Amino acid sequence: MSASSPHTAIHAFVEDCRAGTHPGLIRRLGSGWAVMGGRQVFPGYCLLLPDPVVPHLNALNAAGMARFLSDMTRLGSVLLEVTGALRINYAMFGNAEPALHAHLFPRFADEPAATRCAHPWAFDWERAPVYSEAQHGALRARIAHALEFESLPAR
Repeated sequence: MSASSPHTAIHAFVEDCRAGTHPGLIRRLGSGWAVMGGRQVFPGYCLLLPDPVVPHLNALNAAGMARFLSDMTRLGSVLLEVTGALRINYAMFGNAEPALHAHLFPRFADEPAATRCAHPWAFDWERAPVYSEAQHGALRARIAHALEFESLPAR
């Protein structure tokens, strides 16, 4: 691996976002990129990717941390509005991909009782639909539009 090549999938995703080639690209935010998750384990599952990529949240200065967390909650508010979700589950680990990224999972009132309280990694991701523009593009466009125009209700 050369010094200029990506070290993690997050690096590769950010390079694809910069080039405009990430298939689930939603839009650029102040701290990085909002993208649709590659497996739509829940409708509207998104990630926030920092640009530039850093190893973890605490590698950012205070202003960078505030900007990333603000963008994360902004994206979560938009997901609540656009998907009609009951809540958003937020997750930042970085163990498998040691680069900062946030997962945002819309959770719905009509989920089966057997899985309603399960964390997203308890689900069978191989059975989840792969993101495709044909199937998920309209939702991606609604999320992008809401992020652009901030038509959020007061909470």
